[in-house]
Amino acid sequence: MTAEAITHGRVLRIALPVVLSNATVPLLGAVDTAVIGQMGQAAPLGAVAIGAVVLTSVYWIFGFLRMGTTGLAAQARGAGDRAELSALLSRALLIGVGGGVLLILGQGLLSAAAFRLSPASAEVEDLARQYLAIRIWAAPAAIAAYGINGWLIAQERTGAVLLLQLWTNGVNIALDLWFVLGLGWGVPGVALATALSEGSGLVLGLWLCRDAFRGTAWRERARVLDRGRLLVMARVNADILVRTVLLLSIFVSFQFWGAGMGDVTLAANQVLMQFVNVAAFALDGFAFATEALVGQAFGAGRVEELRRGVRLASVWGLGIAAAMALGFLLGGPWIVALMTSAPEVRAEAARFLPWVAMAPLVGLPSWMLDGIFIGATRSRDMRNMTALAVAVYFAAAWPLTAAFGNQGLWAALTLSWVARAVTLAARYPALERAAGRA
Repeated sequence: MTAEAITHGRVLRIALPVVLSNATVPLLGAVDTAVIGQMGQAAPLGAVAIGAVVLTSVYWIFGFLRMGTTGLAAQARGAGDRAELSALLSRALLIGVGGGVLLILGQGLLSAAAFRLSPASAEVEDLARQYLAIRIWAAPAAIAAYGINGWLIAQERTGAVLLLQLWTNGVNIALDLWFVLGLGWGVPGVALATALSEGSGLVLGLWLCRDAFRGTAWRERARVLDRGRLLVMARVNADILVRTVLLLSIFVSFQFWGAGMGDVTLAANQVLMQFVNVAAFALDGFAFATEALVGQAFGAGRVEELRRGVRLASVWGLGIAAAMALGFLLGGPWIVALMTSAPEVRAEAARFLPWVAMAPLVGLPSWMLDGIFIGATRSRDMRNMTALAVAVYFAAAWPLTAAFGNQGLWAALTLSWVARAVTLAARYPALERAAGRA
Protein backbone atom coordinates (compact mmCIF):
# COMPACT_ATOMS: atom_id res chain seq x y z
CA MET A 1 0.00 0.00 0.00
CA THR A 2 1.43 3.36 -1.01
CA ALA A 3 1.95 5.59 1.98
CA GLU A 4 0.10 8.91 1.97
CA ALA A 5 2.21 11.86 3.11
CA ILE A 6 1.51 13.00 6.65
CA THR A 7 0.66 16.70 6.38
CA HIS A 8 -1.04 19.37 8.48
CA GLY A 9 -4.07 19.05 6.22
CA ARG A 10 -4.28 15.30 6.78
CA VAL A 11 -4.09 15.74 10.55
CA LEU A 12 -6.88 18.32 10.48
CA ARG A 13 -9.06 16.14 8.23
CA ILE A 14 -8.93 13.46 10.90
CA ALA A 15 -9.15 15.67 13.99
CA LEU A 16 -11.74 18.34 13.19
CA PRO A 17 -14.72 16.02 12.53
CA VAL A 18 -14.01 14.31 15.87
CA VAL A 19 -13.99 17.68 17.65
CA LEU A 20 -17.35 18.54 16.06
CA SER A 21 -18.74 15.08 16.81
CA ASN A 22 -17.73 15.33 20.45
CA ALA A 23 -19.32 18.77 20.68
CA THR A 24 -22.73 17.20 19.95
CA VAL A 25 -22.50 14.73 22.84
CA PRO A 26 -23.91 17.06 25.55
CA LEU A 27 -26.73 18.13 23.20
CA LEU A 28 -28.58 14.83 23.47
CA GLY A 29 -28.85 14.88 27.25
CA ALA A 30 -29.94 18.50 27.18
CA VAL A 31 -32.78 17.76 24.73
CA ASP A 32 -33.93 14.70 26.68
CA THR A 33 -34.04 16.82 29.83
CA ALA A 34 -35.82 19.74 28.14
CA VAL A 35 -38.46 17.52 26.51
CA ILE A 36 -39.28 15.50 29.61
CA GLY A 37 -39.20 18.71 31.65
CA GLN A 38 -42.23 19.91 29.70
CA MET A 39 -44.31 17.42 31.68
CA GLY A 40 -43.97 19.78 34.64
CA GLN A 41 -43.18 17.03 37.16
CA ALA A 42 -40.00 16.23 39.05
CA ALA A 43 -40.31 12.41 39.05
CA PRO A 44 -39.98 11.92 35.25
CA LEU A 45 -36.87 14.13 35.20
CA GLY A 46 -35.30 12.14 38.01
CA ALA A 47 -36.17 8.84 36.37
CA VAL A 48 -34.60 9.79 33.03
CA ALA A 49 -31.52 11.15 34.81
CA ILE A 50 -30.98 7.94 36.80
CA GLY A 51 -31.72 5.61 33.89
CA ALA A 52 -29.44 7.50 31.52
CA VAL A 53 -26.59 7.63 34.03
CA VAL A 54 -26.83 3.88 34.68
CA LEU A 55 -26.69 2.91 31.01
CA THR A 56 -24.14 5.57 30.06
CA SER A 57 -21.83 4.34 32.83
CA VAL A 58 -22.19 0.71 31.76
CA TYR A 59 -21.69 1.55 28.09
CA TRP A 60 -18.66 3.67 28.98
CA ILE A 61 -16.96 0.56 30.34
CA PHE A 62 -17.22 -0.89 26.82
CA GLY A 63 -15.21 2.05 25.50
CA PHE A 64 -12.27 -0.36 25.27
CA LEU A 65 -13.91 -1.74 22.11
CA ARG A 66 -13.57 1.61 20.32
CA MET A 67 -9.94 2.13 21.31
CA GLY A 68 -8.79 -1.44 20.79
CA THR A 69 -10.45 -1.65 17.39
CA THR A 70 -8.85 1.62 16.27
CA GLY A 71 -5.32 0.49 17.08
CA LEU A 72 -5.62 -2.97 15.55
CA ALA A 73 -7.47 -1.78 12.44
CA ALA A 74 -5.02 1.07 11.84
CA GLN A 75 -2.11 -1.37 12.01
CA ALA A 76 -3.85 -3.75 9.59
CA ARG A 77 -4.40 -0.83 7.19
CA GLY A 78 -0.77 0.24 7.51
CA ALA A 79 0.33 -3.32 6.72
CA GLY A 80 -1.97 -3.41 3.68
CA ASP A 81 -3.92 -6.39 5.08
CA ARG A 82 -7.43 -5.69 3.78
CA ALA A 83 -8.70 -9.16 4.69
CA GLU A 84 -7.72 -8.62 8.33
CA LEU A 85 -9.42 -5.22 8.25
CA SER A 86 -12.71 -6.85 7.32
CA ALA A 87 -12.28 -9.65 9.85
CA LEU A 88 -11.50 -7.13 12.59
CA LEU A 89 -14.79 -5.35 12.00
CA SER A 90 -16.65 -8.66 12.29
CA ARG A 91 -14.86 -9.44 15.57
CA ALA A 92 -15.70 -6.00 16.96
CA LEU A 93 -19.36 -6.41 15.99
CA LEU A 94 -19.50 -9.87 17.58
CA ILE A 95 -18.06 -8.50 20.84
CA GLY A 96 -20.41 -5.52 20.80
CA VAL A 97 -23.54 -7.53 20.10
CA GLY A 98 -22.48 -10.22 22.57
CA GLY A 99 -21.90 -7.65 25.31
CA GLY A 100 -25.28 -6.08 24.61
CA VAL A 101 -27.07 -9.44 24.80
CA LEU A 102 -25.42 -10.11 28.18
CA LEU A 103 -26.74 -6.77 29.44
CA ILE A 104 -30.25 -7.65 28.25
CA LEU A 105 -30.08 -10.99 30.06
CA GLY A 106 -28.73 -9.33 33.20
CA GLN A 107 -31.01 -6.30 33.23
CA GLY A 108 -32.70 -7.37 36.45
CA LEU A 109 -29.39 -7.46 38.31
CA LEU A 110 -28.37 -4.17 36.68
CA SER A 111 -31.53 -2.42 37.89
CA ALA A 112 -31.24 -3.88 41.38
CA ALA A 113 -27.61 -2.78 41.71
CA ALA A 114 -28.39 0.70 40.37
CA PHE A 115 -31.16 1.39 42.88
CA ARG A 116 -29.17 -0.04 45.76
CA LEU A 117 -26.36 2.41 44.99
CA SER A 118 -28.72 5.30 44.22
CA PRO A 119 -32.00 4.85 46.10
CA ALA A 120 -34.93 6.93 44.87
CA SER A 121 -38.60 7.45 45.65
CA ALA A 122 -41.02 4.71 44.65
CA GLU A 123 -42.38 6.81 41.76
CA VAL A 124 -38.94 7.68 40.38
CA GLU A 125 -37.73 4.09 40.72
CA ASP A 126 -40.79 2.73 38.92
CA LEU A 127 -40.38 5.18 36.02
CA ALA A 128 -36.62 4.54 35.85
CA ARG A 129 -37.22 0.79 35.66
CA GLN A 130 -39.59 1.40 32.73
CA TYR A 131 -36.90 3.50 31.05
CA LEU A 132 -34.22 0.83 31.53
CA ALA A 133 -36.54 -2.02 30.47
CA ILE A 134 -37.14 -0.32 27.10
CA ARG A 135 -33.75 1.18 26.34
CA ILE A 136 -31.74 -1.93 27.31
CA TRP A 137 -32.95 -3.67 24.13
CA ALA A 138 -30.74 -1.34 22.10
CA ALA A 139 -27.62 -2.30 24.09
CA PRO A 140 -26.23 -4.56 21.32
CA ALA A 141 -26.52 -1.71 18.81
CA ALA A 142 -25.09 0.91 21.18
CA ILE A 143 -22.05 -1.18 22.10
CA ALA A 144 -21.43 -2.46 18.57
CA ALA A 145 -21.31 1.19 17.49
CA TYR A 146 -18.10 1.58 19.53
CA GLY A 147 -16.44 -0.99 17.29
CA ILE A 148 -17.76 0.71 14.14
CA ASN A 149 -16.47 4.10 15.31
CA GLY A 150 -13.06 2.64 16.10
CA TRP A 151 -12.87 0.96 12.70
CA LEU A 152 -13.83 4.16 10.87
CA ILE A 153 -11.30 6.25 12.82
CA ALA A 154 -8.57 3.78 11.88
CA GLN A 155 -9.44 4.40 8.22
CA GLU A 156 -9.24 8.16 8.86
CA ARG A 157 -12.96 8.36 8.04
CA THR A 158 -13.83 10.67 10.89
CA GLY A 159 -16.29 12.54 8.67
CA ALA A 160 -18.33 9.32 8.70
CA VAL A 161 -18.05 9.25 12.51
CA LEU A 162 -19.45 12.80 12.61
CA LEU A 163 -22.28 11.84 10.25
CA LEU A 164 -23.12 8.83 12.42
CA GLN A 165 -23.22 10.98 15.55
CA LEU A 166 -25.36 13.66 13.92
CA TRP A 167 -27.76 11.06 12.52
CA THR A 168 -28.20 9.24 15.83
CA ASN A 169 -28.71 12.46 17.77
CA GLY A 170 -31.03 13.89 15.12
CA VAL A 171 -33.25 10.81 15.07
CA ASN A 172 -33.33 10.78 18.87
CA ILE A 173 -34.33 14.43 19.09
CA ALA A 174 -37.05 14.09 16.43
CA LEU A 175 -38.51 10.99 18.10
CA ASP A 176 -38.29 12.65 21.54
CA LEU A 177 -40.44 15.52 20.31
CA TRP A 178 -42.92 13.18 18.61
CA PHE A 179 -43.25 10.54 21.32
CA VAL A 180 -43.24 12.84 24.37
CA LEU A 181 -44.73 16.14 23.25
CA GLY A 182 -46.84 14.78 20.39
CA LEU A 183 -48.08 11.42 21.70
CA GLY A 184 -47.65 12.06 25.44
CA TRP A 185 -45.75 8.85 26.13
CA GLY A 186 -43.58 10.42 28.83
CA VAL A 187 -40.57 8.53 30.17
CA PRO A 188 -41.21 5.40 28.07
CA GLY A 189 -41.29 7.68 25.02
CA VAL A 190 -37.85 9.10 25.81
CA ALA A 191 -36.47 5.58 26.29
CA LEU A 192 -38.02 4.30 23.05
CA ALA A 193 -36.71 7.33 21.12
CA THR A 194 -33.17 6.65 22.33
CA ALA A 195 -33.39 2.91 21.66
CA LEU A 196 -34.67 3.42 18.11
CA SER A 197 -32.05 6.06 17.38
CA GLU A 198 -29.29 3.70 18.56
CA GLY A 199 -30.69 0.93 16.38
CA SER A 200 -30.84 3.24 13.37
CA GLY A 201 -27.27 4.31 14.14
CA LEU A 202 -26.10 0.70 13.88
CA VAL A 203 -27.80 0.31 10.50
CA LEU A 204 -26.19 3.51 9.19
CA GLY A 205 -22.84 2.48 10.66
CA LEU A 206 -22.94 -0.86 8.85
CA TRP A 207 -23.74 0.95 5.60
CA LEU A 208 -20.82 3.33 6.15
CA CYS A 209 -18.56 0.28 6.59
CA ARG A 210 -19.97 -1.49 3.52
CA ASP A 211 -16.54 -1.74 1.88
CA ALA A 212 -15.58 -4.29 4.54
CA PHE A 213 -18.38 -6.60 3.40
CA ARG A 214 -17.57 -6.67 -0.32
CA GLY A 215 -15.17 -9.60 -0.05
CA THR A 216 -15.53 -12.83 1.87
CA ALA A 217 -13.02 -12.22 4.68
CA TRP A 218 -15.63 -10.68 7.00
CA ARG A 219 -17.61 -13.95 7.09
CA GLU A 220 -14.82 -16.52 6.92
CA ARG A 221 -15.22 -18.34 10.21
CA ALA A 222 -11.62 -19.54 10.42
CA ARG A 223 -10.28 -16.02 9.88
CA VAL A 224 -12.75 -14.12 12.07
CA LEU A 225 -12.45 -16.61 14.93
CA ASP A 226 -8.71 -17.15 14.57
CA ARG A 227 -7.54 -18.03 18.09
CA GLY A 228 -4.29 -16.06 17.97
CA ARG A 229 -5.92 -12.87 16.72
CA LEU A 230 -8.80 -13.20 19.18
CA LEU A 231 -6.30 -13.51 22.02
CA VAL A 232 -4.48 -10.37 20.88
CA MET A 233 -7.76 -8.47 20.70
CA ALA A 234 -8.78 -9.80 24.13
CA ARG A 235 -5.46 -8.76 25.67
CA VAL A 236 -5.60 -5.26 24.22
CA ASN A 237 -9.22 -4.76 25.25
CA ALA A 238 -8.66 -6.15 28.75
CA ASP A 239 -5.71 -3.81 29.34
CA ILE A 240 -7.72 -0.81 28.16
CA LEU A 241 -10.66 -1.84 30.34
CA VAL A 242 -8.44 -1.95 33.43
CA ARG A 243 -6.93 1.40 32.48
CA THR A 244 -10.44 2.89 32.11
CA VAL A 245 -11.54 1.63 35.53
CA LEU A 246 -8.37 3.03 37.09
CA LEU A 247 -9.04 6.46 35.57
CA LEU A 248 -12.64 6.27 36.78
CA SER A 249 -11.37 5.77 40.33
CA ILE A 250 -9.65 9.16 40.14
CA PHE A 251 -12.76 11.06 39.08
CA VAL A 252 -15.11 9.23 41.46
CA SER A 253 -12.80 9.89 44.42
CA PHE A 254 -12.40 13.52 43.31
CA GLN A 255 -16.18 13.93 43.58
CA PHE A 256 -16.34 12.18 46.95
CA TRP A 257 -13.52 14.26 48.41
CA GLY A 258 -15.18 17.43 47.15
CA ALA A 259 -18.50 16.37 48.67
CA GLY A 260 -16.82 16.04 52.05
CA MET A 261 -15.85 19.73 51.87
CA GLY A 262 -19.44 20.96 51.76
CA ASP A 263 -22.22 21.54 49.26
CA VAL A 264 -20.76 24.79 47.92
CA THR A 265 -17.38 23.22 47.15
CA LEU A 266 -19.06 20.19 45.61
CA ALA A 267 -21.17 22.42 43.36
CA ALA A 268 -18.16 24.56 42.39
CA ASN A 269 -16.13 21.49 41.48
CA GLN A 270 -19.01 20.15 39.38
CA VAL A 271 -19.16 23.43 37.44
CA LEU A 272 -15.37 23.54 36.97
CA MET A 273 -15.20 19.90 35.89
CA GLN A 274 -17.26 20.89 32.84
CA PHE A 275 -14.27 22.98 31.71
CA VAL A 276 -12.05 19.89 31.97
CA ASN A 277 -14.58 17.79 30.06
CA VAL A 278 -14.80 20.36 27.26
CA ALA A 279 -11.00 20.49 27.00
CA ALA A 280 -10.70 16.70 26.92
CA PHE A 281 -13.46 16.32 24.31
CA ALA A 282 -11.98 19.01 22.05
CA LEU A 283 -8.40 17.78 22.28
CA ASP A 284 -9.52 14.17 21.78
CA GLY A 285 -9.72 14.99 18.08
CA PHE A 286 -5.94 15.29 17.90
CA ALA A 287 -5.43 12.24 20.11
CA PHE A 288 -7.66 10.28 17.70
CA ALA A 289 -5.52 11.55 14.82
CA THR A 290 -2.44 10.07 16.48
CA GLU A 291 -4.27 6.76 16.98
CA ALA A 292 -4.89 6.44 13.24
CA LEU A 293 -1.54 7.80 12.04
CA VAL A 294 0.59 5.97 14.60
CA GLY A 295 -1.34 2.73 14.07
CA GLN A 296 -0.82 2.82 10.32
CA ALA A 297 2.87 3.73 10.60
CA PHE A 298 3.36 1.07 13.28
CA GLY A 299 1.71 -1.61 11.14
CA ALA A 300 3.90 -0.65 8.19
CA GLY A 301 7.07 -0.42 10.29
CA ARG A 302 7.69 3.20 9.23
CA VAL A 303 9.21 4.91 12.27
CA GLU A 304 9.81 8.26 10.60
CA GLU A 305 6.15 8.50 9.62
CA LEU A 306 5.18 7.60 13.17
CA ARG A 307 7.30 10.46 14.51
CA ARG A 308 5.93 12.92 11.99
CA GLY A 309 2.34 12.00 12.79
CA VAL A 310 2.99 12.46 16.49
CA ARG A 311 4.74 15.77 15.92
CA LEU A 312 2.14 17.36 13.66
CA ALA A 313 -0.86 16.24 15.72
CA SER A 314 0.85 17.45 18.89
CA VAL A 315 1.60 20.86 17.39
CA TRP A 316 -2.06 21.40 16.54
CA GLY A 317 -3.16 20.02 19.90
CA LEU A 318 -0.79 22.38 21.69
CA GLY A 319 -2.12 25.36 19.77
CA ILE A 320 -5.73 24.52 20.58
CA ALA A 321 -4.83 23.77 24.22
CA ALA A 322 -3.11 27.16 24.59
CA ALA A 323 -6.13 28.95 23.11
CA MET A 324 -8.47 27.09 25.46
CA ALA A 325 -6.28 27.84 28.48
CA LEU A 326 -6.34 31.55 27.65
CA GLY A 327 -10.09 31.45 27.05
CA PHE A 328 -10.72 29.70 30.38
CA LEU A 329 -8.53 32.19 32.21
CA LEU A 330 -10.09 35.30 30.70
CA GLY A 331 -13.65 34.14 30.15
CA GLY A 332 -13.94 31.70 33.04
CA PRO A 333 -15.88 33.98 35.43
CA TRP A 334 -18.43 34.78 32.70
CA ILE A 335 -18.84 31.08 31.80
CA VAL A 336 -19.27 30.14 35.46
CA ALA A 337 -21.93 32.86 35.80
CA LEU A 338 -23.84 31.31 32.90
CA MET A 339 -23.71 27.88 34.53
CA THR A 340 -24.85 28.88 38.02
CA SER A 341 -26.76 31.78 39.54
CA ALA A 342 -25.71 30.99 43.13
CA PRO A 343 -23.36 33.77 44.32
CA GLU A 344 -21.53 31.53 46.78
CA VAL A 345 -20.87 28.88 44.11
CA ARG A 346 -19.63 31.53 41.68
CA ALA A 347 -17.25 32.91 44.29
CA GLU A 348 -15.99 29.45 45.23
CA ALA A 349 -15.45 28.45 41.59
CA ALA A 350 -13.49 31.66 40.92
CA ARG A 351 -10.91 30.60 43.51
CA PHE A 352 -10.02 27.49 41.52
CA LEU A 353 -10.24 28.81 37.95
CA PRO A 354 -6.42 28.84 37.56
CA TRP A 355 -6.43 25.05 37.90
CA VAL A 356 -8.90 24.53 35.05
CA ALA A 357 -7.09 27.15 32.97
CA MET A 358 -3.99 24.96 33.27
CA ALA A 359 -5.88 21.76 32.52
CA PRO A 360 -5.72 21.86 28.67
CA LEU A 361 -1.95 22.43 28.67
CA VAL A 362 -1.13 20.07 31.52
CA GLY A 363 -3.54 17.36 30.40
CA LEU A 364 -2.65 17.46 26.70
CA PRO A 365 0.59 15.39 26.89
CA SER A 366 -1.14 12.54 28.70
CA TRP A 367 -4.12 12.58 26.32
CA MET A 368 -1.89 12.65 23.24
CA LEU A 369 0.31 9.86 24.59
CA ASP A 370 -2.82 7.79 25.19
CA GLY A 371 -3.59 8.16 21.48
CA ILE A 372 -0.04 7.18 20.53
CA PHE A 373 -0.08 4.05 22.67
CA ILE A 374 -3.59 3.08 21.52
CA GLY A 375 -2.47 3.32 17.90
CA ALA A 376 0.53 1.12 18.62
CA THR A 377 -1.66 -1.23 20.73
CA ARG A 378 0.88 -0.92 23.56
CA SER A 379 -2.02 -1.44 25.96
CA ARG A 380 0.03 -3.06 28.71
CA ASP A 381 2.14 0.09 29.00
CA MET A 382 -1.04 2.19 29.12
CA ARG A 383 -2.46 0.02 31.88
CA ASN A 384 0.73 -0.02 33.96
CA MET A 385 1.51 3.68 33.62
CA THR A 386 -2.09 4.58 34.48
CA ALA A 387 -1.78 2.46 37.63
CA LEU A 388 1.34 4.43 38.58
CA ALA A 389 -0.47 7.72 37.92
CA VAL A 390 -3.39 6.62 40.09
CA ALA A 391 -0.97 5.73 42.87
CA VAL A 392 0.63 9.19 42.57
CA TYR A 393 -2.82 10.81 42.70
CA PHE A 394 -3.95 9.03 45.87
CA ALA A 395 -0.54 9.44 47.55
CA ALA A 396 -0.72 13.18 46.87
CA ALA A 397 -4.42 13.71 47.53
CA TRP A 398 -4.43 12.53 51.15
CA PRO A 399 -1.82 14.98 52.49
CA LEU A 400 -2.64 17.82 50.07
CA THR A 401 -6.35 17.89 50.84
CA ALA A 402 -5.63 17.66 54.54
CA ALA A 403 -3.29 20.65 54.32
CA PHE A 404 -4.89 22.80 51.59
CA GLY A 405 -8.46 21.56 51.17
CA ASN A 406 -9.89 21.85 47.68
CA GLN A 407 -6.73 23.54 46.38
CA GLY A 408 -4.86 20.37 47.31
CA LEU A 409 -7.49 18.21 45.62
CA TRP A 410 -7.09 20.07 42.31
CA ALA A 411 -3.31 19.89 42.71
CA ALA A 412 -3.53 16.10 43.08
CA LEU A 413 -5.69 15.80 39.95
CA THR A 414 -3.19 17.91 38.03
CA LEU A 415 -0.33 15.73 39.30
CA SER A 416 -2.11 12.64 37.99
CA TRP A 417 -1.99 14.06 34.44
CA VAL A 418 1.68 14.91 34.84
CA ALA A 419 2.43 11.43 36.17
CA ARG A 420 0.65 9.76 33.24
CA ALA A 421 2.54 11.91 30.75
CA VAL A 422 5.95 11.36 32.35
CA THR A 423 5.57 7.61 32.75
CA LEU A 424 4.17 7.07 29.23
CA ALA A 425 6.91 9.29 27.77
CA ALA A 426 9.46 7.07 29.48
CA ARG A 427 8.01 4.08 27.59
CA TYR A 428 7.87 5.88 24.23
CA PRO A 429 11.38 4.85 23.07
CA ALA A 430 10.40 1.21 23.47
CA LEU A 431 7.32 1.87 21.33
CA GLU A 432 9.50 3.28 18.53
CA ARG A 433 11.84 0.30 18.74
CA ALA A 434 8.89 -2.06 18.42
CA ALA A 435 7.66 -0.10 15.39
CA GLY A 436 11.05 -0.53 13.75
CA ARG A 437 10.74 -4.29 14.14
CA ALA A 438 7.18 -4.45 12.78
